[in-house]
Parts: sequence; C-alpha cells; structure tokens
Amino acid sequence: MKGLVFLGDRKVQVVDLSRPAPGPQEVVIEMKASGLCGSGSDLRPYRTPGGQLTEQQRSFARGHEPCGVVVELGPQARNVKVGDRVMVHHYRGCGACKHCLAGWPQLCLHGFQGYGLNLPGGHADYMVCVDTACVPMPDALTYEEGACCSCGAGTAYQALKRLAPSGMDTITIFGQGFVGVSAAMLARAMGARVIAVDVVPERLEMARQLGADEIIDASAVDPVAAIKELTRGEGADAGLDCSGAEAAQNNMIASTRTWGRVGFVGVGTNPRLDILQITRKHLTMHGSWTFGTRELAELASFVVDRRVPLGDTITHRFPLSQAEEAYRLLDAGKTGKIVLVWDR
Repeated sequence: MKGLVFLGDRKVQVVDLSRPAPGPQEVVIEMKASGLCGSGSDLRPYRTPGGQLTEQQRSFARGHEPCGVVVELGPQARNVKVGDRVMVHHYRGCGACKHCLAGWPQLCLHGFQGYGLNLPGGHADYMVCVDTACVPMPDALTYEEGACCSCGAGTAYQALKRLAPSGMDTITIFGQGFVGVSAAMLARAMGARVIAVDVVPERLEMARQLGADEIIDASAVDPVAAIKELTRGEGADAGLDCSGAEAAQNNMIASTRTWGRVGFVGVGTNPRLDILQITRKHLTMHGSWTFGTRELAELASFVVDRRVPLGDTITHRFPLSQAEEAYRLLDAGKTGKIVLVWDR
C-alpha cells in the first residue's frame, strides 16, 4: 500500500508500506478521507529540520484525522463490524483506567499514543487502530466531513460544550483557522451571536460566508474596542481563543464582560495571561484539549441534525499522490480545510 511520511525540512514523500494486520482488539480501516491539521501536530514535524527527526519518525504514515470503512477485525474486536463507516478518535491509552473507559484515552493515567503522531495514521491506503477508537458515523455525514470532525471540528465542539453558548450570548472566536471557523459555525448553530477575529483576510471572509455575525481584522483595528462597540461597551458574554497567540488571548480576556467566561484551545509558547483582569472581572476560565469518543459521536449527529455546512469549510481536496502540494498550501496558512481523499 501507499503511505505518506514526513521527512522534515517541509518535505513529504509517498512510499510503499506494508498493509497492516489487526491485533486481537484492533481493526483495519480502508481510508476514504484524511484531513490535514493546521496545528502543530502536523506543521511542527513538517517544518522540523530533517536532521532532528529520527529514522522511526520518518518511517510511519502520518495523518491524525482519518475516516473510512472497516474492512478487517481482530479476533477480540467488538466495537464495530466489517463495512461500518467510521471516524477515528486518534488516541490510544491503556484501555482500562477511568479516563480510557470514559472515552478519553488522551488523559490515560498510564500515558497515551496518537495515531499519526507516534503511531501509523490515516495518510495511507489502510490503517490499523484499536476498535474503541472507531466512532460510527451517520449515513448523512460524508467521509470528508467525518475527517473534519475527527480533530478540528471536534476540538471546537468540546470547547463550546464547556462554554455552553446559547441564544442569550455574544461569543468572540479569536483565530479563524479550521478550529476557529468550525467553532464560529457551531456556536451560531447553538444560537449564539458570533464575532470572529483574525488577521488573515481570507480566513475572515470564510468566517463571514459561513455565518459569523461580525468579523474583526485585528491587524487593522483595536479588537477590544471593536468588540466593546458591538456590545454596548460591556464586552462579550464568552470568548474562545483558537489562535494560541498571547496577544489574542489577552485581547479576548480584555473584551469579555465582567462575570463572563473564556476558553482556551490554542496553545502557544509560555503565554502570559492578564491575571489582574481575570480576577477583577470574575471570569470563569475553561481549558479544553481535543475531545472524547462520545463527544465525537455527538458532534456528528449535531452536524447532521442542525445542517451545519461543515463541508463548505473544505477548499482543497487532493489524492494521496499530490500530498506534497497539499502541505505546501497548508503551510501558507491562507486556505480553508484541506483533505486527502481516496476515490476507489
């Protein structure tokens, strides 16, 4: 089979790999779609100097947003059956601790691994994973939408669940990469008034097209002043940072009203938050790291039931053979979602 490996120095290569066989509690999935992630999970190893990647890191298929069809079961696999259309929750833990049993293997008390991170992932014709990582998807959800749910949109959904926006709320979303624009769409579907903030015109235009009530270019205006002007001087009820940028995080804090709530998805390098405003405004802070298997299933149903146009975020589709071009576009940071697709 063919699979995509990272070589470092912004180089990738499609190579021949052995088709995987399932272990006792594993399944083999035939890939239908595999998303490219704009976070450090993809871009960091892609940009890493080649000499800093070990031979092992250059030897396995990447891709942690897999979606496909189950084609083979290990003898003890029970969670799915052959022919099931599934999204893959891209973490693997011990399978027995309280967090693993609750569907949160990334919080495993004994440590975790990640498909496409340090285990073979979805940028290949076939991948193998533990059966509990497979989340069956509604028939109305496309494979491409399933790939979108399997990391970026799932991360946005879990963060919004913690913030609990409603029709009574105005929420700011700082950063309109795929997680941010997904959060804007989902928050709008939950009833909230959405203010999208970014510095990239292409991303802001996509946010506008996909339903943000207001957009703010933080490179052109003071975003705090603009948000307060849109909220009668008081500030937003809630804010979500999907950028990881220290300036954006503090602008979010400054533009949220007293007794408001803020959430953090983006992770920068040792950010310094304005603790004085957090305490004096009685802000409730929520951290959120990806999502659990139950939340992934919830999101899939939410997208279908509320008719969230998640597929409209996809601006580029490539076969595996053109993955090099796909990653060049991802690296530039001006596109919507990019997905590798298999048309068998």
